[in-house]
Amino acid sequence: MLGWWQSRSVERADIAVRRASGAMIWHQELPIERLPLAWLRAENAQGAEIYIRPARGSAWPLVFLDDVDAQRAVAVVRKYAALAIRTSVAGGCHLWLACRRRLDEPERATVQRWIASRIHADPASTSGEHLGRLAGFRSWKRHGVWVNVLQASMTATPWDPAPALEAEGCTRLAQGRTRTDPPAATRLEVDSSPSGRDWAWVCSLLEAGHDASDLHRRLALSAAARRGHDAERYAARTIDRALQHLAAQPKHV
Repeated sequence: MLGWWQSRSVERADIAVRRASGAMIWHQELPIERLPLAWLRAENAQGAEIYIRPARGSAWPLVFLDDVDAQRAVAVVRKYAALAIRTSVAGGCHLWLACRRRLDEPERATVQRWIASRIHADPASTSGEHLGRLAGFRSWKRHGVWVNVLQASMTATPWDPAPALEAEGCTRLAQGRTRTDPPAATRLEVDSSPSGRDWAWVCSLLEAGHDASDLHRRLALSAAARRGHDAERYAARTIDRALQHLAAQPKHV
């Protein structure tokens, strides 16, 4: 897995270790060849979950998709430069899709949402900075099943993100041009900050019937990199406010 990332020009990574106690330990901006693999193996043997992502704060030619059906993931790998990681016995996969150009975090989020709706990936894992599992370690969430590379393509063509960026109205197009903004009077004001995106994500999934306790866990994990020890409180407050907000909305019959 790490060798494939390096072949796609990903040189640095963030590592997150979630211990059984719930404590999160981070190692950020590490060169791929210097990841503390021996320490990660020891932590994993003690029940910790091991997560990884291309280092946050940089543009990378790689897009992450979660909970992709294994058959569909393999089909993508056979067509494009991609890496499928099996994370459960039931067949769910993480899919890392190589792109023709580097994408910053907002662009990755845009592309993730566009693809996820088309291949039935998890729509909640489309933040642009989401963590995936590191192959070669056990997933204790899945009763200790090994996380392994299912299939990888080394010579296939990377995927072109331009159609997704243009379809979703991204301001920076693949050619580097800038889309003309609409007049201020007609432009919708959208909170594009990390907390604004978290709020929209939580509200949409609660409205769709997702479990609040599961969303709390996932939000705390996602926010840990920027909120540190405050991530749990931040996640609980966001969930509570979203539940109150949705309860106050008029019900349509």
